Amino acid sequence: MPAPRKPAAPRKPTTRPAAPRRPKPVVSAPVCDEPEFLDADLDASFEDEVSSAPLRKASANAGERLQKLLAQCGLGGRREMEEWITAGRVQVNGEPATLGQRVLPGDRVKVNGRLVNLHGATRAPQVLLYHKPEGEIVSRSDPAGRPNVFTNLPRVRGGKWIAVGRLDFNTSGLLLFTTSGALANALMHPRHEMIREYAVRVLGPMDDEAKDQLKKGVELEDGPAALKSIEDAGGEGANQWYRVTITEGRNREVRRLFEAVGRTVSRLIRVRYGPFLLPPRLKRGQSLLVEDADVEKLVKSLGADAEGPSRNVGQKVRGARPGGRPAPRGRAQARSQGKGAAPKRSSPRPAAKKPL
Repeated sequence: MPAPRKPAAPRKPTTRPAAPRRPKPVVSAPVCDEPEFLDADLDASFEDEVSSAPLRKASANAGERLQKLLAQCGLGGRREMEEWITAGRVQVNGEPATLGQRVLPGDRVKVNGRLVNLHGATRAPQVLLYHKPEGEIVSRSDPAGRPNVFTNLPRVRGGKWIAVGRLDFNTSGLLLFTTSGALANALMHPRHEMIREYAVRVLGPMDDEAKDQLKKGVELEDGPAALKSIEDAGGEGANQWYRVTITEGRNREVRRLFEAVGRTVSRLIRVRYGPFLLPPRLKRGQSLLVEDADVEKLVKSLGADAEGPSRNVGQKVRGARPGGRPAPRGRAQARSQGKGAAPKRSSPRPAAKKPL
């Protein structure tokens, strides 16, 4: 009887089983807690480009300082950007940024979780004249809840207004704003000696000796200071007006100078900053956009300091009127009610705005 056959070995499959598909990562939408930081700040093509770009090691001096680039984009002044970096609100290539860090075009920079295109399209900065009334602070937040100047300004898409210097709570007059951090820093830098002119009302007359002392200089707690010029501007009774100029903007400097010679300032109005004069038709609480041609001349006059890239803030600066219509150029736009009272006749009339 023949032996039983052994069962045949199972055949190997001719095709390999398909590898399991790798699940696509789920990316949650980043959260931004800055109201001025809009979706227009993001550029999808830029994000795709830098996501595939290899990270490179560079020397310590390569690239631009992070806080400088952020300020030039119009996110805020350089000091404010340094505060954001210190607070951990800025990341570079997924790591917390550090003060003084330099970035290259291929680096990924995020603010509040949102990617920022530091090297995207640029346009000329914008400049806004604002007639600040007394009783407003030059800050976006105040623990005491006092009114601030930013609530009266027209909105700017994709960026925000940066104040060029400050005026204290009880000082009124011309206050400049711009969308360019580089331009704001250049206008404030002592190197350019921007003339600030004030109308000052003082209790009691001043003799020539006190005026000469103010022009020669006095010692303040933060160093020596002096007026560039002082001229009589009339007045009635105990109130005397003077027109003074100064080339720096230290805190309450004009008031402290007069206090140093025994005089009390009862009213202070800034009527000029650099090439810009307070327009007589611009009432308190109103703002006025500067013509693009004048801004271009200003940037050229300041040189490389003011020529940093400015964020693309859009073609329109919208006011608070219904429908978000653009604020007209060369014409004052009322931003508040009840603040447009003309100054008393004893105060000097501000000069009209002159072209650059």
